[in-house]
Amino acid sequence: MKAVTLRETGKPPEIIEKEKPIPGEGEVLIKVHAAALNHRDVWIQLGQYANIKLPAVPGSDGAGVVAGVGAGVAESWQGKEVIIDPSTAWGENPRAQGRDFKILGMPEEGTLAEFVKVPAANVYPKPTHLNFEEAAALPLGGVTAYRVLFTRCGLKSGERVLVTGAGGGVALLALQFALAAGAEVWVTSGTAEKIEQAKQLGAKGGINYKTEDWGRKLKDQAGGFDVMIDSAGGEGFAQLVRIANPGARIGIYGRTAGIIKELNPAELFWKQISILGSTMGTAEDFARMAAFVSDKKIKPVIDKVYPLEDAAQAFRRMEEGKQFGKIVLRVQ
Repeated sequence: MKAVTLRETGKPPEIIEKEKPIPGEGEVLIKVHAAALNHRDVWIQLGQYANIKLPAVPGSDGAGVVAGVGAGVAESWQGKEVIIDPSTAWGENPRAQGRDFKILGMPEEGTLAEFVKVPAANVYPKPTHLNFEEAAALPLGGVTAYRVLFTRCGLKSGERVLVTGAGGGVALLALQFALAAGAEVWVTSGTAEKIEQAKQLGAKGGINYKTEDWGRKLKDQAGGFDVMIDSAGGEGFAQLVRIANPGARIGIYGRTAGIIKELNPAELFWKQISILGSTMGTAEDFARMAAFVSDKKIKPVIDKVYPLEDAAQAFRRMEEGKQFGKIVLRVQ
């Protein structure tokens, strides 16, 4: 089978021939039709991820058809169209992942290949309203957005939400999920174009986070926020605290802007603000996310679709940060 492989950090991905995996006990073999990139894949390529083990077949997001089952797996899975929950071994505590928690795509071989084997417990029926490219764009970003919005921040209909960094896959799914749940949503982005694209998806408005004192200017437009979903951290995080309503929840799932250096404790305790870290999600989070997407007929935003052979170009596009939505590879 063909597979994308990272051999050395700092080097572009290669397409190589590998033996097709054989599903073991409790596993299924997926014939991958489409797979999507995440920043994790690029960070591994660049050597900016913890505990890198190369060579590796990257890719955490995938959708395809069950092409084989291992011992103990019902034959009825054969031929089913599925999406893959990319995380395994969450652990017994639903509040936080355990030490054995892993994400598909390193060290386990990932979805950027013609076939991948995964635990049968990690496959779910593909939402019928999605094609394979759309379905492949859902898993990692979808479960991350769902958990931070609903499990961690407890979003309710009618609340005002701010999603930072509109353009990324998780941020856009958070925008779509919040809108589907009946929230009013605003965004930040580094370009006016992406803010306009977010408004076309239903966002009420937004502001460029490169604008001086953007938090105050956004509050003048929108008022305060009940829930804020952040992927950046860094210096801008303090502005989120300033524009938070009393009792607000700030969910953070990334650190693209780096370390948070200055926070005023008085603002936190006087306004009773909760700061909630979130990473990926449990199997229950994933199942609820998939059901929510099916019920609300949500379609992930696709930035661009590349053939598997053009994986290096897809990696470059993600590294450049120009995308609006998910970058997808069509496998077969």
